[in-house]
Amino acid sequence: MDLKKLQLYKLPIIFVLTCAAFYFSFAYDLDRTDFFKLAGLYLALFYLSFNLIQMQKHNFWFLAGAVLVFRLVWLLALPDLSQDYFRFIWDGRLIAEGINPFQFTPDQLIQQPDFNLSQGGELVAGMGGLSAGHYSNYPPVSQLIFAITGLLSPGNILGSVVVMRIFLILADIGTLFIGWKLLKKLDLPQHRIFWYILNPFVIIELTGNLHFEGVMAFFLVLSLYLLYQKKWLLSAALMGLAISVKLLPLVLLPLLIPYFREKGNLLKLPIYYLVTGLVVMVSFLPFYSDEVVQNFSSSIGLWFDKFEWNASIYYLVRWFGYLDKGYNIIESAGTALAICTFLLIMILTFLRKAENLKQLFTSMLFAVSIYLLFSTTVHPWYLTIPLMLSIFTNFRYMIIWTLVIILSYFAYSNPEYQENLWLVALEYLAVASYFMLEIFGRKKPFQALLT
Repeated sequence: MDLKKLQLYKLPIIFVLTCAAFYFSFAYDLDRTDFFKLAGLYLALFYLSFNLIQMQKHNFWFLAGAVLVFRLVWLLALPDLSQDYFRFIWDGRLIAEGINPFQFTPDQLIQQPDFNLSQGGELVAGMGGLSAGHYSNYPPVSQLIFAITGLLSPGNILGSVVVMRIFLILADIGTLFIGWKLLKKLDLPQHRIFWYILNPFVIIELTGNLHFEGVMAFFLVLSLYLLYQKKWLLSAALMGLAISVKLLPLVLLPLLIPYFREKGNLLKLPIYYLVTGLVVMVSFLPFYSDEVVQNFSSSIGLWFDKFEWNASIYYLVRWFGYLDKGYNIIESAGTALAICTFLLIMILTFLRKAENLKQLFTSMLFAVSIYLLFSTTVHPWYLTIPLMLSIFTNFRYMIIWTLVIILSYFAYSNPEYQENLWLVALEYLAVASYFMLEIFGRKKPFQALLT
């Protein structure tokens, strides 16, 4: 490499090394109660990453190398911002021992005198009382990864973390290549895939905190790529796998109606739905029983009428409920908001056109955004799918949301995990303001970095 080319790479290499150092600090030297350090590192990584993408947006392999480096930094780190991985390991080791993870709560099993699971007490203590007291709600493809982890690392928590992290890194690499190809097919700037794959939010929440939305994103983008290629049956099967990782893609299924109609293939849609449903049902068969169906359904229901975190519209409804009723109305409000979500997605389905895949991506982005805005619980990693969808559209508000979502982690700075509702309000105000600018404004902030 001559001196001139070396000079061109000098600043990008400095950015990569600085980001790697910051990720190392995030992974191995961060106490989640230190909110200011957490937020400072996150904001710095955001600034450096998006500048790096802008500088090297025509150099795929340089940015792909950064994708791998930033993830490998985390390889031997235990997650600090989430304790869900203890439950993942628990479920996987249960399956490895021939026990159905949907059949018993950890509390029920750990209290049995003849029950013996490697590091069982440590895993239950790590997952916390809330998770230990409820049945598993992780669908079968996730459970398959947990089971492989349980087989490969039956007695070491860090070893289990490494196995799961490798799965997530491989899924992200798959998303990188399929997303790159799909952007080219849609005649969109291919560097947009790095707005997802190099976004610090994605690296920290998926690779760092071991959330399997990354696997779901891979199956979903592959399904939509196959849909573009008119490989309907394969697309449907991959959509079923995405649902069997996490259930969120279910809200996207109605939006296929206008797309198939515009393509003149509406008669194929029932077959598409049938194949998707069969894949989901077959994935559940190894765990099936009437008791398991009831337990799984009750766990899913908790997200609508018991749990609350980082919500927007629901918090306003809850506030009015306290004024009117004098108590938390989450049980009735959660159900009502779920119904509103369904109705709005149906309206979106039948009022928006989907003449091409770009329009379908936009409709899907809006549908998931509606779902999140009306949810009682919005954990940071829930933004994974709408962020991935957004790179195929003209909307950038999801990138802004992944920036300001760090405000929700203020709750970890106190022993009671108490949210600061002013920060929650600031988060949603920033997202709503940027969205309005995208709809009505001529020039948007950060436009230089998001082109």
